[in-house]
Amino acid sequence: MIDRYSREEMAQIWELNSKFDYYLKVELAVCDAYAQVGQISTDIACQIRQKAHFTVERIDEIEREVKHDVIAFLTCVNESLGDLGRYVHVGMTSSDVIDTAFALQIQDSGKIILKDFDKVIGTLKNLAKENKYTQCIGRSHGVHAEVTTFGVKLCNWIDILERQKDNFTHALEQIRVGQISGPVGTYSNISPEIEEITCKNLNLKPAKISTQVIARDYHAYFMQSLALIASVIEQFAIEIRHLQRTEVLELEEGFSKGQKGSSAMPHKKNPVLSENLCGLSRVVRANSIAALENIPLWHERDISHSSAERIIFPDSLILVDFMLNRFNNIMENIVIHKDNMLKHTNEFGGIVYSQKALLTLVAKGLSREDAYKIVQRNALNAFTNNGDFRANLEKDEEAEKLLTTEDINNIFDPQAFLNNIEEIFHKFGI
Repeated sequence: MIDRYSREEMAQIWELNSKFDYYLKVELAVCDAYAQVGQISTDIACQIRQKAHFTVERIDEIEREVKHDVIAFLTCVNESLGDLGRYVHVGMTSSDVIDTAFALQIQDSGKIILKDFDKVIGTLKNLAKENKYTQCIGRSHGVHAEVTTFGVKLCNWIDILERQKDNFTHALEQIRVGQISGPVGTYSNISPEIEEITCKNLNLKPAKISTQVIARDYHAYFMQSLALIASVIEQFAIEIRHLQRTEVLELEEGFSKGQKGSSAMPHKKNPVLSENLCGLSRVVRANSIAALENIPLWHERDISHSSAERIIFPDSLILVDFMLNRFNNIMENIVIHKDNMLKHTNEFGGIVYSQKALLTLVAKGLSREDAYKIVQRNALNAFTNNGDFRANLEKDEEAEKLLTTEDINNIFDPQAFLNNIEEIFHKFGI
């Protein structure tokens, strides 16, 4: 199934032409700041903004000679400015441009991720509402536990995603930081006022301090938020994969007309989209480790972080954008086998009602230990012999003395598990 989604918007932010366009935004914002404080005229700043341009081809040509991408960029821009070029990059260092432009790229990418969150959470809320009382079995250790509903399961996913959206929003705000502080961050040839005005005009916060680069714990924290998003998507994808196993078949990924699951076995319908998400989450998590490794730089700066960041940031942001949209597509097209869900709650004569039986016997006056023995032997007998727990309990000599027909009916009434579902959903405004 093809995802109904285009990744062009996110990918475009990280294209080479866009990177240099962000560089130019920073340089122009600094010129505007100089004009605002009166160090250059407003007319000069306007002329620079009107005339400044570049081409990636020319930058590449210059870089082959100078071996420095920012110098190549500035040389190319200055070719379009002539004498006006002397007002550009005054008092700045390369990292002022790179790190501030980088912050802008991250902010624009983050806006897309936040939209993705809203879309996915909306899809899950609709599904949860539709399946509020769709009974299914809850599992612990992969083993049948007690009755829940598919809607409650989805509420858990919604809670996790809303929390990750909050985490991501906080990390995005933390990294909304720029710098215009010159070599080693001492403002030796540029005023802190220029930094403040520039960052304000770019909707960034000036770094409290920078050492020619912005400290990389900002970036590592942001990457951890992406790794968390990828990991919880994998959590959901693994659940879908388990529930699509043939012997379970409670959920299935949508299977489009003409789709084929296996080159050898025509009967196959595999959870390939969920498996894909599990694989991609490993890439994002691995990239977050590289971001942690970027924190310790030599002295005030080196560029060991730069080469890694050119890969891990665009890749991770594009991947998380893709993953959220792919997961949304899966859930929009998910096939829910309600009959199988209900059937599994009644397997072996309803052994998942064992706690209700235990508590009823205790209420009748038995010690918990004695009640446990009665319930366990009847439940395990049903499980071991593919039998019927309810029938076993009704025939048990000790239980029969204490349990009436009404008691038995109450024990095996699934509604007792659903009494507080509305309260759970109320917390989510569903």
